[in-house]
Amino acid sequence: MQKVRTRYAPSPTGYLHIGGAWMAFFNWLFARSQTGAFILRIEDTDRTRSTEEYERAILEDFHWLGLDWEEGPDVGGPAGPYRQTERSHLYRQYAQTLLDRGAAYHCYCTPEELEAERQRARVAKQPYRYSGRCRNLTPEQRAEFERQGRRPTIRLRIHDDGETIVVNDLVRGRVEFDPEHLDDHIIVRSDGSPLYNFANVVDDHTMAITHVIRGIEHLSNTPKQWIMYQALGWEPPQVAHLSNILGTDHKKLSKRTGDTAVRDYKRAGFLPEALLNFFALMAWYPEESREIFSVRELIERFRLKDLGKASPVFDMAKLTWMNGVYMRELLQRDPGRVVDACLEPLRHAGLLDGQVTAQTHAYIRQVVEVLGDRIKVGRDILTYGDFFFTDAVTYEPDAVKKYFSQKTAATMLAQLRDRVAKVDRLDAAAVETIIRTMASELRIESREIIHPARLALTGKTAGPGLFELTALLGRDRVVQRLDSAVEWIRRLPDSRGV
Repeated sequence: MQKVRTRYAPSPTGYLHIGGAWMAFFNWLFARSQTGAFILRIEDTDRTRSTEEYERAILEDFHWLGLDWEEGPDVGGPAGPYRQTERSHLYRQYAQTLLDRGAAYHCYCTPEELEAERQRARVAKQPYRYSGRCRNLTPEQRAEFERQGRRPTIRLRIHDDGETIVVNDLVRGRVEFDPEHLDDHIIVRSDGSPLYNFANVVDDHTMAITHVIRGIEHLSNTPKQWIMYQALGWEPPQVAHLSNILGTDHKKLSKRTGDTAVRDYKRAGFLPEALLNFFALMAWYPEESREIFSVRELIERFRLKDLGKASPVFDMAKLTWMNGVYMRELLQRDPGRVVDACLEPLRHAGLLDGQVTAQTHAYIRQVVEVLGDRIKVGRDILTYGDFFFTDAVTYEPDAVKKYFSQKTAATMLAQLRDRVAKVDRLDAAAVETIIRTMASELRIESREIIHPARLALTGKTAGPGLFELTALLGRDRVVQRLDSAVEWIRRLPDSRGV
């Protein structure tokens, strides 16, 4: 039995986006489920937009996701090279084969002549198809065009009277295409560079790709590719076309939409295993009703027949929930992973500079443990715990009116400050003792101290337990923030907090 070989072929013209990663994931997952090989190749024929920086970034994103490959531009392999710009000799070889077999021909039409054809089609309100004017040029006609300095493209010869092209799609079943609706499309540009469909066929065959899982937009390319496979005497791979991911606005996700780039999710503090779990359930319908699967379980259970045809919606709320499930589990088993997920958001917010020392990592771990289940995504550490990393506390306006305008607010916070300053070891138990003792002496409820104290220390009215967060901030920072709050209150117009 032939070994399964799948591939993904990104273009290094931008960062890896969610739609591309999703498609790569299913190719990787199928290969792993069949103990096959996953190949990564780079489609870098767009020389004006392709960059080494984007290629490196794409490989980094795949590594972060945990999608490894047996063959690729960085590791090599028997079917290399794995960048299209390094495979020109193969495209020239097989383009010549098509020419020699009469399955392709040189086209000397100028851009102006082709535009005139398109204009006539528009006037006639007909879909444009190339006229085929260069299909049967004589050697003398070709020589005259060459003498004029025209550089030919190469077109694939489509036979209008050919048989119906049948594609047995692994997701959509039997799909038929009438060759009458196809035209003689260009497969090689006048500069000798291959176009997508031709390069795709040559690469997939020479790399022995057996299965291709790709987006529905490529279904229309399939008959053109199948004609090339037939002309070259090759067996095409099996294909499965998935519907494109939609946003919550039910529009197709775009590579140019910044918040759909994989690195944006990494920067936000999502976990790669949660993202892969989410990817799977957007198109895969397992027999089990549960929604949380480890990567190993996905590999063990995945079957192509369980892929659906419907367009999945990228539901951020569900992804966030799912990530939270993974975060809660990791908090118990491996809190260091949760810390790692928080590092990128902290760096991006400018709250973490330079190398993360063991001491800093330990401190962030304490913050994570104090925040607990509030952290569903790494960036939640900014929402609920930014005050642990900056002394620039901004008070919530509504909370100021409620807690800092009280007649005794400044006096009470000043007294709390004095009591905290006298404690040698400020742990959660000590903080609780201070506040409850103070409340008893002032004959007030503890919450009448807790609420303004929380606002003074965090700028917020909600969050983790006050006793725990106060202990984690440490005596010196607590004293400094209470001092700042007292001064701030006393500067309020018509302040009664004295």
